[in-house]
Amino acid sequence: MFKSTKWVVAAMASITLWNCGTSTDSSTSEQTTASSTASLVKAPAFNGDSAYKYIDNQVKFGPRVPNSSAHVKCGDYLVAELKRLGCTVTEQKFTATHYDGSKLNARNIIGSINPQATKRILLASHWDSRPVADEDPTNKKGAIDGANDGASGVGVLIELARVIQQAAQKPSVGVDIMFFDVEDGGNAEVAKDKFTGFCLGSQYWAANKHVPNYTAYYGVLLDMVGAKGATFPKEAFSNQYAGEITRNIWNIAGQLGYSAYFIQEDGAAITDDHLPVNETAKIPMVDIIHLQMNNPTKTFFDAWHTHTDDMRNIDPTTLKAVGQTLVQVLYQEQ
Repeated sequence: MFKSTKWVVAAMASITLWNCGTSTDSSTSEQTTASSTASLVKAPAFNGDSAYKYIDNQVKFGPRVPNSSAHVKCGDYLVAELKRLGCTVTEQKFTATHYDGSKLNARNIIGSINPQATKRILLASHWDSRPVADEDPTNKKGAIDGANDGASGVGVLIELARVIQQAAQKPSVGVDIMFFDVEDGGNAEVAKDKFTGFCLGSQYWAANKHVPNYTAYYGVLLDMVGAKGATFPKEAFSNQYAGEITRNIWNIAGQLGYSAYFIQEDGAAITDDHLPVNETAKIPMVDIIHLQMNNPTKTFFDAWHTHTDDMRNIDPTTLKAVGQTLVQVLYQEQ
């Protein structure tokens, strides 16, 4: 995500908004106690070390920038891994138009678990990486590894698929794992559209769903979910479009002992891949995204959009907190 390059600054009552690379300081803090709404059912264990390995596998291809060989090879790997884990895989290939007019070869990758189930949950992350290190203090040229910004969410979701598919008892709902492409190449200072050139893959999918008339009960987006000591306040658009779902996820995280990560405070409004899903596809979607609290100079993690967004940023303990929470959320569904 990029501070003035990726997201649109939006106006909402009592909230200063930023885009997915910009910060949004909330003027109010929701001091809601993580109340127990239901007993937690038995759910399989999520492996943070395994998720770490999936992230490392992506980073080893090099920056996953559209029209590059690394992008093609990593996309092929993600498709093969989802198939190996028993998912029904759909590749949604399309040509995206960059804000500068260039054409980008892109593909959204969807892995479905229990595809016959009527009640479905959509879990998503973007899998491309930013083509320019515009926030790097010394070298702003060249693409970044995007270990946290992109690969971390994908790694969590692949591990989640592995856990579910190998579990003796699976959740009763269907699960669609969505890897959105061409999310991270925008420029808010140049691009003139609402999304400032970001979120091209999710915009395409929302207008051209991979299954006609597809819908889901709700969705969860993961963005930058692997850094040590990450904090996930309740992102403002998530509260606006999917408030009850947001509260449920944060309460479950608290019951699991992860309240240091899923903090009970309102956070910034971030223009991210959940917006096209909420606004165009009309599926309520929550954004679990790392936002720094009480830091007026940093919205996201310190290495965001720099050449240091590499595996040094990734902490299996954080991955465990996010992944276990998502697994529990799915198993709570009936």
